[in-house]
Amino acid sequence: MFKLKENGTTPRTEIIAGITTFLTMVYIVVVNPVILSDAGVPFDQVFLATIISAVVGTLWMALFANYPIAIAPGMGLNAYFAYSVVGAHDDISYTTAFAAVFVAGIIFIILSLTPFRQKLIEAIPQNLKHGITAGIGLFIAFIGLRLTGLITSHPSNLVALGDLHSSSSMLALFGLAVTLILMVKNVHGALFIGMIATGLLAFFTGQLSFNEGFVSFPSLPEGLMVANPVTAFSDVIQYGLYAVVFSFLLVTIFDTTGTMVGVAHQAGLMKGNTMPRAREALLADSVATTVGAMFGTSPTSAFVESSSGVAAGGRTGLTTLTVSILFIASAFFGPLVSAVSGLSAITAPALIIVGSLMMGSISEIKWNQLDEAFPAFLIILSMPLTSSIATGIALGFISYPLLKIVKGEWKKVHPLVYIFAVLFFYQLAFLPH
Repeated sequence: MFKLKENGTTPRTEIIAGITTFLTMVYIVVVNPVILSDAGVPFDQVFLATIISAVVGTLWMALFANYPIAIAPGMGLNAYFAYSVVGAHDDISYTTAFAAVFVAGIIFIILSLTPFRQKLIEAIPQNLKHGITAGIGLFIAFIGLRLTGLITSHPSNLVALGDLHSSSSMLALFGLAVTLILMVKNVHGALFIGMIATGLLAFFTGQLSFNEGFVSFPSLPEGLMVANPVTAFSDVIQYGLYAVVFSFLLVTIFDTTGTMVGVAHQAGLMKGNTMPRAREALLADSVATTVGAMFGTSPTSAFVESSSGVAAGGRTGLTTLTVSILFIASAFFGPLVSAVSGLSAITAPALIIVGSLMMGSISEIKWNQLDEAFPAFLIILSMPLTSSIATGIALGFISYPLLKIVKGEWKKVHPLVYIFAVLFFYQLAFLPH
């Protein structure tokens, strides 16, 4: 079913890769409820809704697309939901906002069923694809450094070296050293083993504890947030949430598409300029977004943390099937998941190392051609500095056709690139982001 031999992998490798991906992204089941609770949504509601949407999207990716790319509610989109949609409008409740997410998901499914999104992948210039891969790598490495305190904020220079004597920094450095040694020695599953070693050290040094126990029964205190599709569409019309729906669509399309291209390229799954089974893969996040909105969470996205599982050897849907099973199990282990994911030093070394591996795409960029290199450079630079994959992609899409026009090579640019350059310019200039 998963064609393990054709992809040069084994069940053991895929399962380890799935565990690695899960451990690097499971923080979302804690972080997402915390953010959406600021919009008034009950924590338990979002906790279970987050898991349901992740299972639906990731299971779809495993069974229909056979890709090692996991799906879950996207960071950034949840903040936009909580602070720009609900928080900035007194007349818009979180239930109304979920209606907008549901409508965006339905439109998303329709677009995914057409050749549109697949053609978009094929239309993205090669240098922008390499820039996206490298930019995502730099972004997740920066996240890993920041979460552990190895990098901290600075009043005049934005960032600076953190306190290397702090327990979090020392634990992260230990995990980074162990994992790097294992990887240099070509030990299979080094990322996962490194996290286990770091977790054990954290437990025995008192940094990791389980004061609230291990098990709790999941619940949806408010039931379905969107039970009637007709009501959802009427809410969008009544409150004029067209810009909100458009923003969800635009950001999710490019966030997910860019991440999928980057991770697929890292895994060596791209066939030239195309992504096999693209339609099946692209349907995963659109279906998950729709289902997630019904239960009470913000739009889903392909997770860049999937690259950690790819680095651990994941190449097929067996990796994401493993992730799905672990997400289902996590629904009953809320306190345990909260404790482990709350200690970022355990998973941060994997993010840093994977970031360095993904940065290898820089070598594929045509640096001797400024019209090709500068848009890729903008993507790489802006993703970590703006904390947004979508913003990096937007700047690349806007600058690329402009430079091609100046050079007199406008005919070489795919029409879709021009269309989305205009849409991205409009989004950056006039819509919240």
